[in-house]
Amino acid sequence: MLPRRRLVLAGLGAGVLAPAVHGLQARRETVRIAFIDPLSGPAADVGRNGLRSWQFMAEHVGAQAGPAAPRFLVAGFDNKASPHESVNMLKAAIDQGFRFIVQGNGSGAAAALSAAITRHNQQHPDRSVLFINYAAMDPALTAERCSFWHFRIDADTAMKMRALVGFMSTMPDLRRVYLLNQNYAHGQQFARYFREEVALQQPSMEIVGDELHPLFQDVDFRQHVQRIRASGAQALVTGNWGADMRGLVQALQAEDMRIPVFAYYPGLKGTPTLLARHGDRIPVYQVAYNHSNQEGVVGGLAAAFRERYGEDLVVYAAYDGMVMLSQAIAFTGSLDPRDLAGRLSGMVFPGFSGPVQMRADDHQLQKGLYISRWQPVDAHYPRDAEGTGFTFAPLKFISGADLATPVRCQMQRPSGG
Repeated sequence: MLPRRRLVLAGLGAGVLAPAVHGLQARRETVRIAFIDPLSGPAADVGRNGLRSWQFMAEHVGAQAGPAAPRFLVAGFDNKASPHESVNMLKAAIDQGFRFIVQGNGSGAAAALSAAITRHNQQHPDRSVLFINYAAMDPALTAERCSFWHFRIDADTAMKMRALVGFMSTMPDLRRVYLLNQNYAHGQQFARYFREEVALQQPSMEIVGDELHPLFQDVDFRQHVQRIRASGAQALVTGNWGADMRGLVQALQAEDMRIPVFAYYPGLKGTPTLLARHGDRIPVYQVAYNHSNQEGVVGGLAAAFRERYGEDLVVYAAYDGMVMLSQAIAFTGSLDPRDLAGRLSGMVFPGFSGPVQMRADDHQLQKGLYISRWQPVDAHYPRDAEGTGFTFAPLKFISGADLATPVRCQMQRPSGG
């Protein structure tokens, strides 16, 4: 086995690396991170925003680091939203010397990457790879498919659904809801976990429709909206994202359907601009780990991101990911993924919305969620979405402790891991 690289680092800052101690000037190394997500095709706009978010946060952390701390470089690899192509891009990244992988758009791709990375690390322990999952929400990834090398820094869909249904349960007049989702793993799980949580939290709620539609296939959403109206539903619940969320919003507006919408991803690129065309006539509620007016350091970074790129920072998880990784490097003095995985497992660090912990038993970040509503900006929430004059204003915060799910992972740790 090749010797592990060590850095001379001192202390833990608030998410940044400290300079070398005792006057030692170690050679400044580069942590190379491969971002594997769709950068072409119908999901490219979301993927590119994610790539820019990780590059921007890597730059921020690097700018705060001392002269001996590593730089961070994030390079994009286009997986075309395909699990098979994700594994091909992983092989290409490893061949080019990347030892840190970031991915989030698609649980199928995440599962393929996690399995391939686990196999690679078993076969090549001297060239191990660490996987940070920033958005793929399949609970199986931290349960029956869990891996020592996989770390999820977003809430999984079971956690999000617990928060969403809990909030909907506080609306006494809401009795009939309609589910509309993309026909792939995420959409199917969205519907499944919604049904399970309704049965637990609000059994009197009736699901009057449950449809799946093809993913990113230019769907005529007006027909779906017409069926929603005919069903007598009082609310629409959807996990749609990207072009499919935008198409759904356009159809709701075209049909003048002002039904409340409860969703995971109305804040992704392009959707706020469409929503703003009709003001706030459609009540839209978002469940997410962030909202449009985050305070503290990340609020300033969001403003700087928009000024630089002309678009909103949406992937706030990139901040948490970079802080988490930088603090693990500072603590271990190592760039070896095996050392860092051991440190990350169970680690507490300052996330953008407060202290968070990477649960050691399954590598699921224990993080709170916000329920926010689309509304005009006001004195309390002045930062808008996509320059529209409207914002996602927080209505409720649910702590990570209140969203924690039982551990179902049987972690296979490498010797000494």
